[in-house]
Amino acid sequence: MLRTTSSFLLCAAVLLGGSLLVRPAIAQQALPTAPAQAAPDSVLARATQTASGMRYAIRQPGTGAVAQPGDRVLVHYTGFLPSGRIFDASVRQGGPLKIRAGRGEVIKGWDEVLLLLPQGARARVWVPAQLAYADKGVRDPDDTNHYLIPPNTDLVFELEIVKVK
Repeated sequence: MLRTTSSFLLCAAVLLGGSLLVRPAIAQQALPTAPAQAAPDSVLARATQTASGMRYAIRQPGTGAVAQPGDRVLVHYTGFLPSGRIFDASVRQGGPLKIRAGRGEVIKGWDEVLLLLPQGARARVWVPAQLAYADKGVRDPDDTNHYLIPPNTDLVFELEIVKVK
């Protein structure tokens, strides 16, 4: 009886295309060889580009004064690497950054944009490496073998001009 059942299953498998004994190979889809394109940044698409190459897009218009060179400015910010990783933020520092605009106290890209944005404005700012830390980068103070901001890295900031005085 066992032999008859085995013979029947073998015959049935052959007649049905081997589906009982051998599973047919599932066709595999080829994986794309090119990396997937990130969706374009819609905010970047409407950004204004300055002569220096810096770009900025107003996310919320301000209604206050625009800083003049030497004016004191309070700025909330979050800084991002191109990967999207945050490397610094004013909330980590305990409050808005206090600087004098246009006096070289911050990176060149900031000195430029702080003279363009009125008090109350929120903007996304794309700073090319040459207007940020250029080929120097910023080393990690806890591990000088690593960088917080690698050399020749473009940066992205979310800025809010809290006060101009």
